[in-house]
Amino acid sequence: MEPQAGLERSSGSRSGAEAAEERLPASVSAVLPAGGSGERMGGGTPKQFCPILGRPLISYTVQALERISWISHIVVVVSLDNIEIMKSIVKQYGHKRTVIVEGGTSRHRSIFNGLEIFVKHSLIQKPEVIIIHDAVRPFVEKDILFKVVMAAKEHGAAGAIRPLVSTVIASSADGCLDHSLDRAKYRASEMPQAFLFDIIYQAYHQCSDYDLDYGTECLHLALKYSKTNAKLIEGPPDLWKVTYKKDLYAAESLIREAISQQVCVITDMNENAVQVGFLLHKTLKKHVQQVKSLSSSLCKGDNHLQNILLGQCYNFICINDTFSDFQKTQQLVEMLENTNASVLYSIVLISVHLNKLEDTPCRNEMPKFAELAKEVNKANIFLYGIIIHYKQDNVKLQEIGDSAASLIMALIRDRNPAFVGQLLVA
Repeated sequence: MEPQAGLERSSGSRSGAEAAEERLPASVSAVLPAGGSGERMGGGTPKQFCPILGRPLISYTVQALERISWISHIVVVVSLDNIEIMKSIVKQYGHKRTVIVEGGTSRHRSIFNGLEIFVKHSLIQKPEVIIIHDAVRPFVEKDILFKVVMAAKEHGAAGAIRPLVSTVIASSADGCLDHSLDRAKYRASEMPQAFLFDIIYQAYHQCSDYDLDYGTECLHLALKYSKTNAKLIEGPPDLWKVTYKKDLYAAESLIREAISQQVCVITDMNENAVQVGFLLHKTLKKHVQQVKSLSSSLCKGDNHLQNILLGQCYNFICINDTFSDFQKTQQLVEMLENTNASVLYSIVLISVHLNKLEDTPCRNEMPKFAELAKEVNKANIFLYGIIIHYKQDNVKLQEIGDSAASLIMALIRDRNPAFVGQLLVA
């Protein structure tokens, strides 16, 4: 399963969570503790606010929960120093169901504050089931959330687990090996976890100050203070959390790959453009999960194109017959800007121009293209240009397709702002 950080997986069949979504027999909300200082990250910025592709990590996690319609509210608990930062993130990225709460001096005290808002705030309905999830685990999928919620509904508490990667050992007072645990008998406790609200709220009300200050495991509180034995659910491998700086690079790589898996190829009605578009479609299918092709005049009433633009496609190839004609590229830019999709992820738009070898590109148009790219870059749209040279009487289609597709995929996966506005030759 590919971790997608808030993106839906493309699949021909519905998952168990999707099939049962409309009949979920409980009201559900979530609490995201996000008050950590990021000491293990080794930098001044707490890890939950570190940028990935220019966007704070916590925004990806919030989006992963917000895309699930049966989660009513997402309560984000942050330190007092970071409340204004979190407010700006919610506003900038359009998080509609997010409530910000001031955290406490420890993880458990912060979670307790998040739970209290459902009791003390009259406008936020207390849910039957509450999800607790880490703000730095952005790759949580709908399936595991559904499973822990349903298990909590039945058992009172539930949590995701994973097999231990390493053997756990204990050392003696002199620093030597004392004993080791049988790894097959133990599991790593992960997130998400879910609880009947009244059970976990009661546990927090009854627990000791020592537990509130030094404890880390919510399932243990439910067992110790509410006598509720949690159901353990085997989770997928993408539940890992961002802890160290190297994890940021891993998360960025996974997100880049996820948003590169769908490409839309748009051609004008010219025979050469349609031919090249068909070839690119065929070649790009070897590199990505989904390629959509469309011959379009890019009129605003084109419902098919509008549906693609409003979907989760962040990569577009616009094929023009000549370089001097990039009006269609400009029209596509305007349509993309109107969708606001680039608020969440950068959009790559590659303007492909066919040029006969005996002709020279219209150099008067190059500054106009560069200026357009510079302007739309402000809206998080990366506009690149590719020129395909060919002989009018001898188009080497396969060579053109392979070369252009390799260059296109490099631009899509790298999303390098340094190449914005440049004209590359395939």
